[in-house]
Amino acid sequence: MSDVMGRVHSVESMGTVDGPGIRFIVFMQGCLLRCQFCHNPDTWKIGTGTERSAQDVFDEAIKYREFFEASNGGVTVSGGEPLLQIDFLIEFFTLCKKAGIHTTIDSCGGCFTREPEFIEKLDRLMDLTDLILLDIKQMNPEKHLKLTTKSNAPILDFAHYLRDKNQPIWIRHVLIPTKTDDPADLTSLRDFIDTLPNVKRVEVLPYHTMGVYKWKEMGIRYPLEGIEPPDDETVKMANDILKTATYA
Repeated sequence: MSDVMGRVHSVESMGTVDGPGIRFIVFMQGCLLRCQFCHNPDTWKIGTGTERSAQDVFDEAIKYREFFEASNGGVTVSGGEPLLQIDFLIEFFTLCKKAGIHTTIDSCGGCFTREPEFIEKLDRLMDLTDLILLDIKQMNPEKHLKLTTKSNAPILDFAHYLRDKNQPIWIRHVLIPTKTDDPADLTSLRDFIDTLPNVKRVEVLPYHTMGVYKWKEMGIRYPLEGIEPPDDETVKMANDILKTATYA
């Protein structure tokens, strides 16, 4: 196995919200999207972060094996956008699977393409991946473009790819007042999910402002200034439309 290097932003040793059980989370550096609500804008810039080998990251992760095994947890690679560093993921997950560790990728699929070289690598990666956390931010193409600066076409095509691979996925949707809480948009998302028999769970993630300080530290104007987290009634409405309880 070659010693592929990855650009890593940071790690979290005992994560509990990015996949089942207790998880070691690797946040990769670099993303193509510029989501207005991003709580990790410091992961955007490509080519920065700390250079680390897959073996090095694995050696750190394996220290928490007893917690994985006790909670049916494992390793999650997030970001940023992990699929921008697919060679690193293949090597890292190869090590994880040899050790019997559950593997998860948290991705929006914004860099997905049907280009043959990418698909060949992605096929290899999926053989090593137990679960995908697929972030679908907005079904409406125009609203998605305004919210993230990028088209949602690659994201929806990535979902189709995962469906055709029968890859287990959790759909996650960040609920933002005035941005992603329109009942018509949520119904459109529900209809799309209904075409994906490989969906194992649907999660509504209420918008929060805990990452706003990073925008200020980076000298970037926060575009959602003044928008508060959704109230309980709105969250219930979204959960009802998306039928999240049917996956509990």
